[in-house]
Order: sequence, then structure tokens, then C-alpha cells
Amino acid sequence: MSQYLLDTNICIHYLKGDFDLKKKVRQIGSINCYISEITIAELLFGVENSSPARYQDNLKRIRSFELAFSAQTLPTITGFSIYAKEKARLRRSGRIVGDFDLLIGATALRYNLTLVTRKHERF
Repeated sequence: MSQYLLDTNICIHYLKGDFDLKKKVRQIGSINCYISEITIAELLFGVENSSPARYQDNLKRIRSFELAFSAQTLPTITGFSIYAKEKARLRRSGRIVGDFDLLIGATALRYNLTLVTRKHERF
């Protein structure tokens, strides 16, 4: 069975209930869906940018999400060599990609996972 790394933008859609993603994750099995620790950092950054009225609700939602995916949260350190190689290759070709996007992509490559994203950029 295929296994997937969910990009931060997909996790945001998941949390918002968009695109019936919760049902799709259940259908393929949450055990087959992974997230990067970078995604948790980006989601927490989003919480910090919340309005004061939404801060606590958003933090609770992210912490619950983090707990639900704790067994499937992958460290980025294992993909650092892929990250460095790809960043150098992309820079030489004149393409600049954000570090967090590149780290998430390198993590997907390191673990041989299909990256699920709504971004249309190709490396």
C-alpha cells in the first residue's frame, strides 16, 4: 500500500475539514499518512498569528492533531543530505525554493513517501 507525507497546506485543509480529507485519511489508513516535524512548527506559527480570541482554540486543535499523528511524525534530520544536495542543485539552476518546503520534500524522498500538497511547484 502507498504511504504519504502530508504537506503543511494539506494538514491545514484537514484541520478545517476541507475536501473530505478526514474521510480520505481514514480510507487509506492514518497509519499510512505521515507528517514532518516541520509541519508542526508551521502549524504552531499559524497559532501564534491567530487573533487573541482564536488563540486557545487553535492551539488546542493543533496539539490534538500533533498527538493524533505523533507516531507518524518524521524527523527532518534524516533528510539533511538530500536537502543540501537538492538545494545546491536548485540554486545552480536558478530556482529558489523555501527551506521548509525543501526540508519537507527531502523528508518525503528519504522515506520514499508520496508528498501530498496543493502547491503546484515542481522541483
